[in-house]
Amino acid sequence: MKKSFYLFNPGRLSRKDNTLCFQPVDEDGNELQPRYLPIETVDNLYCFGSLDANSALYNFLGKHQVAVHFFDYYEHYTGSFMPKEYLLAGKMQVEQTRHYLSEKKRQLIACKLVEGASFNISKNLAYYANRGKDVSSSVAKIESYHAMINEATKIAELMGIEGNIRQAYYDSFDIIINDFEMGGRSKRPPRNEINALISFGNMLCYTVCLDQIYHTQLNPTISFLHEPGARRFSLALDLAEIFKPLLVDRTIFSMLNKRQIQASDFRQELNRCVLKEGARKTFVQTFEERLKETFKHRSLGRSVSYKHLVKLECYKLQKHLLGMEDYKPFRMMW
Repeated sequence: MKKSFYLFNPGRLSRKDNTLCFQPVDEDGNELQPRYLPIETVDNLYCFGSLDANSALYNFLGKHQVAVHFFDYYEHYTGSFMPKEYLLAGKMQVEQTRHYLSEKKRQLIACKLVEGASFNISKNLAYYANRGKDVSSSVAKIESYHAMINEATKIAELMGIEGNIRQAYYDSFDIIINDFEMGGRSKRPPRNEINALISFGNMLCYTVCLDQIYHTQLNPTISFLHEPGARRFSLALDLAEIFKPLLVDRTIFSMLNKRQIQASDFRQELNRCVLKEGARKTFVQTFEERLKETFKHRSLGRSVSYKHLVKLECYKLQKHLLGMEDYKPFRMMW
């Protein structure tokens, strides 16, 4: 079974016959024990340290449909190497573009995306309300904003509603999470521990969505809620809105309240808060375990993993674009 690999050390990645060889180096440039990764087992690579590689390696990765995602020193996602698309379909490309260009059709999909995100956010709050956390103020605000989603007539107006929903949601983080204070969302740079975890987790969620889109016929650059921009995969941003409450936020709540990550796992640098390497590995490991979790899918009648759930969302969007079935966003039921 293929899986994701995370390269935290700097080093050189090369091809050895039909195997990947990662030669890590320490801070002084000394070579450490090499690690060999059979290409058949690699789904994608996440690089947090500087990577030395050549075109032969990328040709090899591209041939085996292995994506590489890069992050800078401050854990910001900086870009991806994506192999040549292998599921190109002209009809899908035309329909996806047609839905983007039609204001009415685009608005319909964008509303569904915000509805799904809002519902899943509310489900998280209901979960903690049942455990004695007083998040009633945030719930009331989100319900009032949720009622406005289908009244929006412009994408910008819808984005504003989505922003208000998320702000009301973030207001409840100080109630849900023990021992830490968030005090509002700060992104670039994140100024405290919770904001650092949110930024890091959201980037992981974005790359998971991008990976799953790649394995469908959808074009990742044509989006409906976020504006398609030059050199970015904005459809992954659209889908990530639906899955962040399940994949990222619940991971953060659980890890902080169980003290799997503590205040000593962060460092302050130049007015920003950064995860230490050990905590980064711990978070990534827990995030990967969450992606592998399975549940009984009502429609399919079988167990599916959270990671596969993202691909199923892509398939639902495909069917909507092709006129086969109206798109209904994923809604958490637990």
